[in-house]
Amino acid sequence: MSPDTPLPEGDPVADLLDVLDLQEAGQSTITVESAPGEDNPVDLGSDHVDIFVGRSQPQPHGRVFGGQVLAQCVVAAGRTVEGLQDGTGSRHVHSLHGYFLRAGDSMQPIRFAVERMRDGRSFSARRVHALQNGKVIMSMILSFQEAAGGLDHQAAMPAAPDPERLPTVAQEIGDIDHPVARHWAYRRAVDVRHVENSIYLAPGQQAAANQNVWLKVRDQMPDDPLLHAAALAYASDYTLLEAVLRRHRMAWSDPRLRAASLDHAMWFHRPVRVDDWVLYQQESPSASGGRGLGIGKMFASDGTLVATVAQEGMLRVKDS
Repeated sequence: MSPDTPLPEGDPVADLLDVLDLQEAGQSTITVESAPGEDNPVDLGSDHVDIFVGRSQPQPHGRVFGGQVLAQCVVAAGRTVEGLQDGTGSRHVHSLHGYFLRAGDSMQPIRFAVERMRDGRSFSARRVHALQNGKVIMSMILSFQEAAGGLDHQAAMPAAPDPERLPTVAQEIGDIDHPVARHWAYRRAVDVRHVENSIYLAPGQQAAANQNVWLKVRDQMPDDPLLHAAALAYASDYTLLEAVLRRHRMAWSDPRLRAASLDHAMWFHRPVRVDDWVLYQQESPSASGGRGLGIGKMFASDGTLVATVAQEGMLRVKDS
């Protein structure tokens, strides 16, 4: 499907897979508009910049979902690493560090410019700029590694109830006649279930800077490790800042709240299937200066630690 054509209402998982199916657009030099006060535009590379194009998922508020851009950056970078190996197998993403620079328009496609920074004997580094209307909306560096042995340990998975016994988002807010509630309840490809009560409508009963969330993609995904890593990055952006809100007994419905993701870091420790349940353990060690920090550990249902995540977000509380 053309990146300019949004899918009609339908299967959210098919929609997610379509969004992650980026179209190759060759190699090019990408020029970004000058910042105020600068004389020259920014040149993002040379003939070695690979260009991909992907569509956006329409959102009720009109802004691109940050997790979507994270996931598309993973796919764009990963496509340029495919086939690079040195006898031990394919290279898989093991870390990413990105900054959300501007709000994106959820009704417009996004171009991804991938710079091949380095291909070593076992590691590959890529820089990705996500662009709309000639401006960078996200900038990210990713690293990929071939499989290797070595020291091995992990944090223990916390105790948590069976996710199937917890309420779905549709059961919690699906009957509310509001576009955001309807979108969260029925148009998301990822099933999200809070171990502690959700804070969509009301704050938690305790001012605790931590929570646990079960999540999984609602339907089976192809056997492509890059897609599963991208979908895990996609889902990692959903609830990570909620630990900050819980600590201050706030809910997403609070009309005073102004929230936006600022940066995102993620380390992929071990393989994972995102169409199986993943427990997302989250905490917030600090909030200050209108910013809140969230730290998360992601465990497969068998207790394997598959990823660690960190994100800082802008969390401002306006006067009533």
